[in-house]
Amino acid sequence: MTLQQIRYIITISEVGSLNKAAEILYVAQPSLSGAVRDLEQELGFPIFYRSGRGMTLTNDGVEFLGYARQVYDQYEVLQEKYLGMAKRKKKFGISTQHYSFAVKSFVELVGQYDTQEYEFAIRETKTREVIEDVRTAKSELGILYVSNFNRKALLHLLSAADLAFHKLIDCDAFVYLWKGHPLAGEKQIDLAMLSPYPCLSFEQGGDGSFYYAEEIYSTAEYPRIIKANDRATMLNLMVGLNGYTLCSGIICEELNGSDFIAVPFAGDGSEGKMEIGYIVKKNMILSEIADRYLEELKRYLASC
Repeated sequence: MTLQQIRYIITISEVGSLNKAAEILYVAQPSLSGAVRDLEQELGFPIFYRSGRGMTLTNDGVEFLGYARQVYDQYEVLQEKYLGMAKRKKKFGISTQHYSFAVKSFVELVGQYDTQEYEFAIRETKTREVIEDVRTAKSELGILYVSNFNRKALLHLLSAADLAFHKLIDCDAFVYLWKGHPLAGEKQIDLAMLSPYPCLSFEQGGDGSFYYAEEIYSTAEYPRIIKANDRATMLNLMVGLNGYTLCSGIICEELNGSDFIAVPFAGDGSEGKMEIGYIVKKNMILSEIADRYLEELKRYLASC
């Protein structure tokens, strides 16, 4: 095993393609492929799954990458300190369900660092992809919620991926809609009152299930449902169609604007509260940047 091979593995895992990695590393593709095969043979297990869509880490590959990154990071520290070589940008990424407070905390975090020295990434995405991003070390942290309804299924999925869920806050369910909605002046809203209006839900993809839904009470009978895949579209649909969604009630006006409100939802209590938290690899020591992000997140949530 060589440091060069470790660098190859790290790069391929980041871009998900042998062709792209070869371009970045200025290495011929056959040489790169041969180096990876040689390392896999030495280790005794495959690091990557190979398919027409690219290369993804195996379970053994995910574990190997965690150790490999630590080794290569220390090697770069030595290069910088004793050989005067340029320091590679440190990377930090999170994946999250569509929460404006997660983005707001990310903005506060990035403002504390020099982006010439750090490479940041935030991915608002589907629930299953949040889990997969953390499992494959694409992101260090993931932000999502569990409830009485999805707890068993999601925690089983997290356990199989060797991930742990850590609760940040409990939230009641709220109806999220724009200020001009006919129900905006109500003190509490139930499903019967919502029946004339379209329910807006974040799309979870072809393999989506009720357990991956970002909205609580995902199994309720909604006469009208419209799917969307980003927060901006969701907000436009709220205004244009008098749509609504069910959410945590934590609204960031700086990002979403002041034209939207959250009204308490009168549900039957079957799903309990939303437990919003973060997921991370089990027994993993978080980076300094991850710790700071969680501090910002907790500070913001405590102020709501």
